[in-house]
Amino acid sequence: MDHKEFRVKAKELVDYMADYLENIRDHKVYPGVQPGYLHKRLPDHAPEMPEKWDDIFKDVEDHIMPGIVHWQSPHMHAYFPALTSYPSIMGEMLSSAMNVLCFTWASSPAGTELETIAMNWLGKLLGLPECFLNEKNDSQGGGVIQTTASEATLVSLLAARTRALMELSALNPDMQSSELLGHLIAYCSDQAHSSVEKAGLIGLVRMRYIESDEHQCMRGDKLEEAIINDKAKGLVPFWVCATLGTTGSVAFDDLREIGPVCDQHSIWLHVDAAYAGSAFICPEYRHWLDGIELVDSFAFNPSKWLMVNFDCTGMWVRDSNALHRTFNVNPIYLRHENSGKAIDYMHWQIPLSRRFRALKLWFVLRNYGVSGLQKHIRESVRLAQKFEALVLADQRFEIPQPRNLGMVAFRLKGDNTLTEYLLKRLNARGYLHAVPACFKGVYVIRFTVTSQRTTNQDILDDWTEIKTVASEILKEMFGSENGNIVVSKKPRISLKETRELNATFGTSLLLANSPMSPKIVNGTHAAICDYESLLSSCAQTFAELKMEPKDSPEMRRRVRGMKACGKKFSLDSYMDMLQELVVESLPQCSEEKEETPNGPKSDPIGVKF
Repeated sequence: MDHKEFRVKAKELVDYMADYLENIRDHKVYPGVQPGYLHKRLPDHAPEMPEKWDDIFKDVEDHIMPGIVHWQSPHMHAYFPALTSYPSIMGEMLSSAMNVLCFTWASSPAGTELETIAMNWLGKLLGLPECFLNEKNDSQGGGVIQTTASEATLVSLLAARTRALMELSALNPDMQSSELLGHLIAYCSDQAHSSVEKAGLIGLVRMRYIESDEHQCMRGDKLEEAIINDKAKGLVPFWVCATLGTTGSVAFDDLREIGPVCDQHSIWLHVDAAYAGSAFICPEYRHWLDGIELVDSFAFNPSKWLMVNFDCTGMWVRDSNALHRTFNVNPIYLRHENSGKAIDYMHWQIPLSRRFRALKLWFVLRNYGVSGLQKHIRESVRLAQKFEALVLADQRFEIPQPRNLGMVAFRLKGDNTLTEYLLKRLNARGYLHAVPACFKGVYVIRFTVTSQRTTNQDILDDWTEIKTVASEILKEMFGSENGNIVVSKKPRISLKETRELNATFGTSLLLANSPMSPKIVNGTHAAICDYESLLSSCAQTFAELKMEPKDSPEMRRRVRGMKACGKKFSLDSYMDMLQELVVESLPQCSEEKEETPNGPKSDPIGVKF
């Protein structure tokens, strides 16, 4: 392909990508293929001669697309979001064209400095303390873009391990690092991501899992108890991973409790906020960051919820020197005359080479702005709230853990196998895709709002699909769409029965802006108030609205009848009574001027007629 063909075919590809994303609903979110399907369709060796681009791309449509899980679909509810956006795609395209490697400042000055700037922007947007930013010459902290949250977790563990081994070596100069390594122990919640366990395996340190509370949160007292017990056994606690937004139920560990424990025992505290971190751009969700000033490192994925395509993980550290001590290698071919004057990000990560990821992050931050990104986050949460309400309205389902942010963990009531069958059949049908979680023996389906294209109708469609499949399963297993769950229905009670049961029941004609109005309703429930408070408040309302009281014999007879019966009536009826009081100062109609020998008649509550 030469530059002329590239200009034509690349433009066609952009149109194809735009059409794909805008018509994503045309695709089943989950493919109906089996392992090995592609091996049967494609040759087992590379072509000897060049092939035409059109033939290559035809195979994409014919063979690749049928096996794609459409992560950008509004019906994709598995895992956590893995979003992209047009400015992010354009940043990726431009970065691919330049293909610069940003391992040192000298290898890409603009790439290095743009990453520092973008991470400072993002850190401020999240509300991170100044110690995590790199804006001053003497700043020890700063942000770096890692590939994944898993890598960020491993980087922090290795940095903490190096610090701990240096301290132990100073106290035990006769012991080798390999001997000291066996004494180290790290901690995380039993709800922490599997990448934390993997980091311990790679780092060759044992991991202690702290039992979470009833809300799936790691608490400070449990952590401290484990640390004290391990110290008594001769172990050296050196690293703790707290999770803000667990995978199973989006639970939040308490940093305000955990931070002081880590500080007291000189333990590195890392925070994994892979999914939930994006929400902290909205001030109303930053209460979960309380205690962040006690943290040593913090990471989250803009590639999940901030519409920056994979891979892009933001990681901030309080002391970048800890990373340098762990990953610093300095061969002559990587040295440059500005070494030490500028950041060389190769010392902040495991691999040497690194992509120009800052460009797509910078594009998204500028193109959406703070307000656009906040709107996106809040809309996802609103849609999750809508789905939560739909689930709670169906007595066959339950939500065993409170919803946080954009994920709802729900299940069919009863044995775990019911929910398992439901999930397997939903995924097999392919109209939506979800994955399970299990906490404390409870099997749930994770339903995450992932796409910025998701609408109210998409949520309703997904819920209809879930209800339909649930009804099929329950009917097959129990012979009823409700299974073995007794669904209570409110019996209809006639107006006559209501009056017999409640002597003070009063009816009122309630007009509503709907095709079915008017309706007869129980006025007792339309407004509950007493005479004293109502009369005083409504008198003020009449004064403010400057309503003109109407005096007529019909009005007086109506009000007198209402008072005489002693029943409760709705607010509109009491307003009529108030008008009667207001017109008291007006000249009375001749037929209503009934005087008693002792003066005007009075009603039982002292209102003069």
